[in-house]
Amino acid sequence: MGRRGELAVFRETFARDPEGADFPFLFHVRGNGGVGKSTLVRQWESTAREQPSVVTAYVDDEVHDALEAMEAVSARLGRQGHPLKRFDKQLTTYRQRRHQAESAVAAPQSGPGEPGAAAAGPSPSSAVAAQVGLAGLGALVPGAALFTGAVDPQQVALGADRVRAMLNTRLRSHDDVQLVMNPLTGLAPVFLDDLAEVAERCERVVLFFDVYERTGPVLDTWLRTITFGDEYGSLPVNVQIVLAGQLRLDTRVWGDRLGQVTEVSLEVFSEEEARTLLATHGVTDEPSIELVLRLSGRLPLLVDMLARSDPGGGAATGDPSETAVERFLKWEPDPERREAALACALPLQTDEDIYRAVVPESAAGSYAWLRGLAFVSPQAGRCRYHDVVRAAMLRLQRTRSPARWQQAHTLLADVFRQRRLAVEADLGTDPEDFWKEAVWREHRLNETYHLLCANPRTALADALRESAHAIGLDVATLRRWAQILGGAGLDTDTEALVSWGERLEAAAEQEQPGAVVLTLLLKASELDASGRALAYTVRAEEYRHVGDARSALADCEAAVALAPDAARPHAGLGETFRVLGRYEESVASCTRAVEIDPGYALAFGSRGDAYRNLGRHDEAFADFGRAIEIDRRYAWAYGSRARVYEALERHEEALADYDRALEIDPLYEWAVGSRAQLFERMGRYEEALADYDRAVEMDPQYAWALGSRARVKKDMGRLEEAVADYSRAVEILPDYAWAFQGRAQVYAGMGRHDEALADFARALELRPGYGWALGNRGELYEKLGRREEAVADFTRAIEIDPASDWVLGARARTYLCLGRHEDALADCARTVEIDPRDGWNQMLYGVVLRAAGDTPAAEARFAEALRLFTEEGAGAGDAAVNARQGLIVLHCALFDHGAAASVAEALIALGPGRNLIEEAVEDLSLLGALCPEAGPGIEPVTRRLRETLRQG
Repeated sequence: MGRRGELAVFRETFARDPEGADFPFLFHVRGNGGVGKSTLVRQWESTAREQPSVVTAYVDDEVHDALEAMEAVSARLGRQGHPLKRFDKQLTTYRQRRHQAESAVAAPQSGPGEPGAAAAGPSPSSAVAAQVGLAGLGALVPGAALFTGAVDPQQVALGADRVRAMLNTRLRSHDDVQLVMNPLTGLAPVFLDDLAEVAERCERVVLFFDVYERTGPVLDTWLRTITFGDEYGSLPVNVQIVLAGQLRLDTRVWGDRLGQVTEVSLEVFSEEEARTLLATHGVTDEPSIELVLRLSGRLPLLVDMLARSDPGGGAATGDPSETAVERFLKWEPDPERREAALACALPLQTDEDIYRAVVPESAAGSYAWLRGLAFVSPQAGRCRYHDVVRAAMLRLQRTRSPARWQQAHTLLADVFRQRRLAVEADLGTDPEDFWKEAVWREHRLNETYHLLCANPRTALADALRESAHAIGLDVATLRRWAQILGGAGLDTDTEALVSWGERLEAAAEQEQPGAVVLTLLLKASELDASGRALAYTVRAEEYRHVGDARSALADCEAAVALAPDAARPHAGLGETFRVLGRYEESVASCTRAVEIDPGYALAFGSRGDAYRNLGRHDEAFADFGRAIEIDRRYAWAYGSRARVYEALERHEEALADYDRALEIDPLYEWAVGSRAQLFERMGRYEEALADYDRAVEMDPQYAWALGSRARVKKDMGRLEEAVADYSRAVEILPDYAWAFQGRAQVYAGMGRHDEALADFARALELRPGYGWALGNRGELYEKLGRREEAVADFTRAIEIDPASDWVLGARARTYLCLGRHEDALADCARTVEIDPRDGWNQMLYGVVLRAAGDTPAAEARFAEALRLFTEEGAGAGDAAVNARQGLIVLHCALFDHGAAASVAEALIALGPGRNLIEEAVEDLSLLGALCPEAGPGIEPVTRRLRETLRQG
């Protein structure tokens, strides 16, 4: 059937030794459109499959980056019984980590277990790739000088640091951060390792990359590296690669390796090859042969198509038309089928539903006929015209009747619009959720293509505006969008669309394209005010994601000025104010957003969190409830409402909201961690452990979860396991100061004081201003009788945080033991000034006053402490348990040992958890040191509490 020489060139490689120096392991099939490259590649693939123990993978222009190409290869090999299991697992891990990083951007999460940790703000989630894109453009590829200077390099460098810091905070594992920041480096080596295992089991593996003129720009560097480099590993010698496209290989990428590429250049058929192909289709009469040769110019696609159209019937053909389209449809006598063939050239791909929507009713049952045409290729249930044929048919229809052209494309745009709306019905109301759905994106892309074809100039502004959404997802989506614009430009002969397609594709080739594209859009004269407002809004979101809220504020204000009646800019401004802690302004901006759009769930969510920070809980509940009513799958709103319930100590309702958030998004690690912390506060340690276990299972490198699990194990008395988890956390993150100080506290509880002091020292070396570690080390020094060192640590901690009443109280105790009554009294006075409603502060003040000889003042403080503890102890929750602990100590301080014993029994009956009992024992021990005369009454209560610990 022709191409016998080219078939033989490939077939004979299976008789050669792949380890031979001259083995052709890299082919490049090149030729003009219609010359038969894809046909030859498919024939080569069939030839390869005929060989024993040979597997193949065919990849075309459905892939838009190296990750999609590797995924496609894995899928093809998997269908032949050779899955790339580790690669598939790592790809899943990458997507999970990226999801986790996106969730972290949106999560209202507190820091890892430290008092006073700042809360991260809930922003609408957008792809981490876009966040990283703003942070660092990297080196521009050749030919991209157009974009030099588009972004302030100092801002870019700062952004890169912020992105890495954000990812380190959330992912904790350096490997995971690198995987999200540079997925190719994390995935390509695993891909090659798995491919090597397949190659060991098989005689040959052949990878085909067709339509390479389209995919080459995004696959060249990756393919060149895996073929000739060692950055990702080595390509097995029995793996062959076949590239097929219209263009020569890019010398900037392949130049020094072109001598190792086996070039196969395809020209039109020779007359003998054309006659051979015609004969296989039964075309043997000389007049038909001569006519086909003349009509086709021996172009293989046309020879095959015309041969299929007249299988040797010898029908009179008459003089041919001068148009290519008439040649393609020459032997189709049915005019309605001819029109159907023309109409089906308009969509980029056709399925049966689209076919029925665009063809005459009388031809509606002929979809199978269309799929059988020589220039139509079936593709995953749909069909696609060959580019040469489609281009000619499009030109004919556009020039023949511009009105019908516009009408047809408008109809197709509406078909895809209806499909898009049907998908939206199941996705809620957030446009960002729409863009994350692949089916929705496909319909939106097709809809936009047809709108551009119908009205190129009027639809351009909308298409550019939508480009801002594409940026927020990933580079592959941006490339698809660029190709849609450029393709519509070629099909309508509109230079502006072609130019924008080229500029967006060039931007997509940057290491990090987000900021470049947004800058292009903001400078675009074609973009209207609403489009510019959207671009500013998207860029503001990216600024927030990398921690640059002030730059975000400037962009949000610009967006609001351009589109004062649009909801999203106001919502973005409100969210930025919330991140900056300007909650009243946040409420005002979000209120304006929901006045414009009462169905804007994200604006209600942001305003709800601003209300929460203002302590306006009822309004927060109302807003979170409204957000959930609008979008039942709004996981962040459930998680944020749970925080309000927690603040009000409505723990069961908080748990229910966390549960619902995790039903919606099982990978929502912030919700897992927050629920675990709530279980921990409630003393439900087994459930807390289960959640921390789940977080660690989701990410074995999640150092924060390991540290938090260690804290729970410490509270449960499982000290060796706690040390193991803290040790694993600092192994993952050697500069994790919080985990070092946590392990120090465990060592202190185990009596391993030297190791505890070493860990405190390491924590403070990493964070010299770490007040929490200073305070805890001071307490260890106090316990060891090293009181001057304790005072020094407490003093440094107070200098860092003068309002830390627990450290002031600890120093007051130490001063009392040193006999420095005046200093102790000064510290106690400061504690009650900071928090007069803290019964512990009042009680300690009473102890110090009594020791200083001021009995009346001491009794007044004791009375106030009793009132506060009694009032709080009558309630429920953590505060009530804490108050009952305080009552035990207070009654002992007042020498009312019977009351102390009674309260101790009541506390034990509550089953508060091992750590709370241990705290009560430690508090009584401290009281004994401060007030020796209370010792005889303390001893029996302490003994009873320790007995409970032994039994538990």
